[in-house]
Amino acid sequence: MRARPEWARWPEAARDWTLGVEEEVMLLDPGSWNLAQTIDDVLPALSPRLAGRVSAETHAAALELATGVHVTVAAAVCELAALRSALQAELRPLGHAVAVAGTHPLARAGDILVASGARQRVVYESMRELARREPTFALHVHVGVAGPEAALDLANRLRAHVPLLLALSANSPYWRGSDSGLASARTPLFGAFPRVGIPRRFGGYDDWVSCVATLIDAGAFPEPTFLWWDVRLQPRLGTVEVRVMDAQTSLRDVAALVALVQAVARLEREERYAPEALLDAPEVLEENRFLAARDGIDARFVMPGSRGRVPAREAARALVVAARPHAAALGCARELELVEELAAAAPAERQRALGRGAGGLASVVQAASAAFARPLGPPERRGVPVGVPAAG
Repeated sequence: MRARPEWARWPEAARDWTLGVEEEVMLLDPGSWNLAQTIDDVLPALSPRLAGRVSAETHAAALELATGVHVTVAAAVCELAALRSALQAELRPLGHAVAVAGTHPLARAGDILVASGARQRVVYESMRELARREPTFALHVHVGVAGPEAALDLANRLRAHVPLLLALSANSPYWRGSDSGLASARTPLFGAFPRVGIPRRFGGYDDWVSCVATLIDAGAFPEPTFLWWDVRLQPRLGTVEVRVMDAQTSLRDVAALVALVQAVARLEREERYAPEALLDAPEVLEENRFLAARDGIDARFVMPGSRGRVPAREAARALVVAARPHAAALGCARELELVEELAAAAPAERQRALGRGAGGLASVVQAASAAFARPLGPPERRGVPVGVPAAG
């Protein structure tokens, strides 16, 4: 094969199991709790402390918070908590609020603007009016890998866990002011874009490079970050990036999911936990991904070679058990145990509990904003959704 292009060169400094966390955040008008299409005004107003950690997304009502590189889940989530707090404090005098969820419950496509940055213009020129659909908000977790072949192998294997990660994180039941009937409406909405979903299994790093180079050299898109797959390589950073998860309202839920991704990455590298039959069954993975988007943690997954189904909660328990020794080695055992809480109190159902109340869907947004900078702490008392203030 010809020499690898510059964008495919893996950094020699890349280390195994380091972490970076990115989350997409919605800008809000606290008077109406509708989206505020003001990213072009917000970015220049941020302090130098935040400017390096905040970037524009496709839509003018969204931004991305990105941590630096960390060794432990606790450190990554601690920085994210600090970024949330600083962002909220700096936007309040500007008349803005912020919140995190997979979708804004009341947003409608006709009200959406595209941000004016160079990348956003490229996206709009490529996607046309698809780029003006309702914004979606995701949680992305980067795991460092020391070497491109190991990274490609890990990305191949993490494909098997995409449905369960989506089921656990599903946090977007509402679309255009109504209950979509889905746990993650974000998933099919974002699916309108090209180059999304679960990628194929690649034969090696050069196979991946050849595939991507074909598309880049033909002018389909300018560089690899225009691949929006659920699991993708980031050669520039030396990471495998897991992108399938809905953004999480609660920092506690963020910690659970980041710990699960890191521990399962080590589990796959060292034990090759996922069955080969599943890795080689793209139609099963895609079906399970759909079931996860529709039913969340109540999904029942198809398994190759079986006429039965496996409940997502059962799969989650088994995966946590298998990942515990790796979480202990990585220092995230405590955060991994939070997955049990996440499975017991699904984020989408917490939203629905609020949406059925007297405040309607505006109260869902208001509660998400109130929880935005709440410190990582113990869960609320039983019966009260995590991340939502208790009445009285």
